Amino acid sequence: MPRQRSPEKLMDLFAAKTVVDLPAICTALGGVSIQTAFRYLQLVSYRRSYNHNGRYYALYEASCFDRFGVWSYKGIHFSVDGSLRNTVRRLVRKATAGSSHRELQQQLQVRVHNTLLELWRKAEIARERLDGFYLYLHPDPKVRQAQLARRREQISAQKVEAEVTDAIVIQVLLTLIHHPGSRLADVVRRLRGHSPPITKQHVHIVFDRYDLDNIGEKGGPSRC
Repeated sequence: MPRQRSPEKLMDLFAAKTVVDLPAICTALGGVSIQTAFRYLQLVSYRRSYNHNGRYYALYEASCFDRFGVWSYKGIHFSVDGSLRNTVRRLVRKATAGSSHRELQQQLQVRVHNTLLELWRKAEIARERLDGFYLYLHPDPKVRQAQLARRREQISAQKVEAEVTDAIVIQVLLTLIHHPGSRLADVVRRLRGHSPPITKQHVHIVFDRYDLDNIGEKGGPSRC
């Protein structure tokens, strides 16, 4: 095998350029055909970009990829799974609370609507309409129900968070000012009967938002 047509030549190319296209690979191998270039690519660990119509190639290095299994270089995106289709399927199935179209698009930085539709039509993922949007889920019913339950918990928590207005924050802070050393449970008790109601969940959110957990007695406040 001529040195010009060796896996080492590809490794040298990737080391010099990081991301390359197929013509550059063919040239580095001595002007070989596309078919020959692909044969040599199979001898090294690489990934093909899932955007730019798969035009670009990069050496696969696991440490480069983020928690979603994605790595980007100058607007060119790569996935541990290779294709966009496989990446979307994995992310949906592994998401503890399922995934929305918007969330996936933010994670992958590309349009995923058609990919989601194709996966759903082929029953590789499931979907449910929830709070005005489609939630994409694992096809296995048991896993899907767990994802749905977790998402409903998140939505409920977000709704309670949205209820915490500036007026509620002020009331909680004023209670702490007027009653120094009050624990979270004390604040909840003192605000009982307030109109509009200030619930235990509201007070929890204010304590968390402003890191008020250590305002109580030594040893920390009670988490009622």
